[in-house]
Amino acid sequence: MRHRKSGRKLGRTHSHRKATLSLLSAALIHHKKVRTTTAKAKEARTVVEKLITRAKRAVLKEGDGKVKDVHARREVFSFLRDRDAVSTLFNDIAQKVSGRPGGYTRVVKLGQRRGDGAEVAVLELVDYNTGQEKTPKKPAEKKAGSTKKKTRGGDKGKEKPAKELEAASQEKK
Repeated sequence: MRHRKSGRKLGRTHSHRKATLSLLSAALIHHKKVRTTTAKAKEARTVVEKLITRAKRAVLKEGDGKVKDVHARREVFSFLRDRDAVSTLFNDIAQKVSGRPGGYTRVVKLGQRRGDGAEVAVLELVDYNTGQEKTPKKPAEKKAGSTKKKTRGGDKGKEKPAKELEAASQEKK
């Protein structure tokens, strides 16, 4: 029994699991959104939340927003092993989430994968959900003097000139 044992095994050895979570975390930091299985997303969420908190505290410790806490940076790098991801985390993400008291990530379930039926989810950073932005929809406007006339069968590809259409509309009135 696994009483009081936290974390998912994910069907991997300890070293493989650590490498998987490290790469998944680095990919999330780079791309701000990752599509993976639900179990991996939930496990990676805990890891990424801790990394972001670590970076945020290092940035807040220095009042000017520049990171001089080299120890925190080194500890994060020892897990991520990606220089670009560490710099993105400390320079961009930590400053953007500085006012948020936690909950930096979101797991959205997508359903089942076609090949093996595994539950798939999207793990994304909450402050970077650019695909979720709502754009105001413009109502479709109908043009009064349309130049094209819809026809059936026989007149495929043929269009009447605008003058003929205006004349025909005047006759109907």
